[in-house]
Amino acid sequence: MCKQSPLGEFLRARRRLTTPCEAGLPCVDRRRRTQGLRRDEVAMSAGVSLDYYTRLEQGKQRTPSDQVIDALARVFRLDAAATAHLHELARPRAWTPKSTHRPVAPDVVQLIEHLTHAPAFVVNHRLDVLVRNRLSASLWEGYEHIDNLLRFTFLNPRSREFFLKWEEEAAFKVAHLRAMTMVVQDPSVRDLIEELSDNSEDFRRLWARHDAGVTSHEPKRLCHRKVGDLDLWRQKFRIENAPGYLLFVAQAKLGSPSERALADMAAHS
Repeated sequence: MCKQSPLGEFLRARRRLTTPCEAGLPCVDRRRRTQGLRRDEVAMSAGVSLDYYTRLEQGKQRTPSDQVIDALARVFRLDAAATAHLHELARPRAWTPKSTHRPVAPDVVQLIEHLTHAPAFVVNHRLDVLVRNRLSASLWEGYEHIDNLLRFTFLNPRSREFFLKWEEEAAFKVAHLRAMTMVVQDPSVRDLIEELSDNSEDFRRLWARHDAGVTSHEPKRLCHRKVGDLDLWRQKFRIENAPGYLLFVAQAKLGSPSERALADMAAHS
């Protein structure tokens, strides 16, 4: 038996999650036994033979053209981030050893410390929190597993109270981790995935979807135990010369109750 490839795993997962209606095929009734699309439906919609597509899923064909990958992305209704991930699976880059655990540069630390009215923190590819400013520390004070955003989300039951849109937030983090496995090579990522898989059914469910790099444009809705509900807009920025490192900054709309709540927290932090 041919060893399963990451590309094949992704295609199989997305096929099972895509309905005929979503792929532009005739909608079917509830008696249909196949979960998602059949292989022949994917092949027909993508304009390739059934044998060729089957070989892709089985890991026997590992060099599809860009045209084939783009066609499959259209069948599965992938967004830009997921399409880029699919291309990366089809054309994996040669890994260049790089340090993935370097300290955060002093100028970045100084930058986030100067953000006194916006929670800000730096994470690495595993979503380990490497450094926070005062307001971010105040926002997360008293919670367990805040050293890693994935551990907090999946291993701390209070995260479901903290994130008012928990499912969306959890999916965002899992998709980020999936994308980072293609960017940074680090054995500790596998250890984190195993830890979360062993202890969280929700993580196993979301990881099996093979979502990658999903971007949320909706405000992050939090429920802070002291100041109540917060609607914060989150932005992330890549840090130069630090592969996988991201700076997250959250802010509230001017004049909103959330802005006043953050100002109050900043005054007491």
